[in-house]
Amino acid sequence: MDTGEDIAVKTPDEADGSNKTGSRRKGMSPIMRRILAINVLAMAVLVVGLLYVGQYRQGLIDNEIAALNIQAELFAAAIGEAAVGNSGTRQKLVAERARQIVRRMSLTTGTFAQLILADGKVLTDSRLLGGRGRAVQVENLPPPKTDSEFTDQMSDRFESLLRRLLGDTNHSTDLSVATKIALNGDHGRAIRSQPNGTLSLSVAVPVQRYKKVLAALTLTKDSRKIDEAVFQVRLDILKVFGVALLVTVLLSIYLASTIARPLRRLAIATEEIRKGSSRHYAVPDLIARKDEIGELGSMLNDMTEALWQRMDAIERFAADVAHEIKNPLTSLRSAVETVARLEDPEQQKKLMAIILDDIQRLDRLISDISDASRLDAELSRAKMAPVNLDGLFKTLVDLHDVTLDAHGIKLNLIRDYSAEPIVPGIEDRIVQVFRNLIGNAVSFSPDNASITLRVRIDDTQAVITVEDEGPGLPPGTEESIFNRFYQERPESEKFGTHSGLGLSISQQIVEAHGGSIRAENLVDEAGDVLGACFIVSLPQTE
Repeated sequence: MDTGEDIAVKTPDEADGSNKTGSRRKGMSPIMRRILAINVLAMAVLVVGLLYVGQYRQGLIDNEIAALNIQAELFAAAIGEAAVGNSGTRQKLVAERARQIVRRMSLTTGTFAQLILADGKVLTDSRLLGGRGRAVQVENLPPPKTDSEFTDQMSDRFESLLRRLLGDTNHSTDLSVATKIALNGDHGRAIRSQPNGTLSLSVAVPVQRYKKVLAALTLTKDSRKIDEAVFQVRLDILKVFGVALLVTVLLSIYLASTIARPLRRLAIATEEIRKGSSRHYAVPDLIARKDEIGELGSMLNDMTEALWQRMDAIERFAADVAHEIKNPLTSLRSAVETVARLEDPEQQKKLMAIILDDIQRLDRLISDISDASRLDAELSRAKMAPVNLDGLFKTLVDLHDVTLDAHGIKLNLIRDYSAEPIVPGIEDRIVQVFRNLIGNAVSFSPDNASITLRVRIDDTQAVITVEDEGPGLPPGTEESIFNRFYQERPESEKFGTHSGLGLSISQQIVEAHGGSIRAENLVDEAGDVLGACFIVSLPQTE
């Protein structure tokens, strides 16, 4: 996967197609899938392993208890058949014979056996060797030490720690209780913890002769082999956990290289752009990445380019404003300096009229500049609402008819649609656009001419044209007339009446609504110009 190490500077033309990368993704994000996969995988390995060990250990204990039950039943059956004698009408166990049977069978099975009478007296114990002297107790020796004493100590400590952490404790009846159950003719079991950390597994079964319970036989076996098997399994799980931990660390490093490092590069680039005074710095282009970081890099690159373009526009606008304001100020300065030296009242009156015209021109220019400078902020804050163009144009036509001037110019509305065109937008600003276009058409139209306002629906667009019968547009000015402070006015119009910002503001408003505006000449079949035509397209409400 590309981590975005190569830095590429996008040109404005390349930035135009960036909206494909910035489209909204559906479903779970790739970064989220990676994080979830890593965390869930590591935890699942550990949790599943611990659950497996717990079930495995309990299964071994249950199997060992079941095996002891079977052995005890065989012991009891053998004792009941071979070690029972008659004492008058009563049946009693023959101690020596029972001791031999218990001793021989316990050696074969590796268990400790006790034969307990109903009064609680131990008749025989496989751990005691009888003789002419005192009885000798037999105990199994612990396993021999290995060559590596340190390894054995670490294993014991690890096993003890696991028992404390995992709570490896078993709660069941005591051996005396299990013995009482056996003396009552049923099977009993007991699991006890030993000082050395192992478990003592015991079962008790009744010794019967013709269904009469003569004694209780208990078999006991330690859990050393079970503990060794469980320890080995836990050791294997620890190895698996170590592998999982290693994989997690490696994947974390991978994530750091594919997420943290590109984000850091983006942060450094933006900081350099903030501190820098030129366009030498550029946001790293991570468009090759098909995730959110790639989208972020692309969007930051586009945003940086848009900010540079906006700064260029502001600089050009400031230069144009300074140039436009300087002209009337220069005229005012010259007129003021001249009027002080003139003594002819008529000449003074003319100069005062020039000064008044320049002041009015400045006032109009500053008002239009103020409106243009606030336009961006207003359009970004205002909330779009459905605007019914049918009612809006009817109102404009009625307003024009009411205020019809001495030139007798008429405004005709031609509607070519079945359903009313409704566009999302700011109604006041849309009205401003068409008042500017209609006012511009009126200023270029001859007396008693007509202005045609045509409205039609073209697929998902509402297309509005404003046509006049004036001289048309000078060749090659179809795009430049939308520049700020463009001046191309009729010869009969007084200089300075318009600031040259009307069409530029109209274009800015239309584009903010997601539409477009263009201008062209109306020509006849012979190629003669019949007038100018402004075409506005606005997207309809879905």
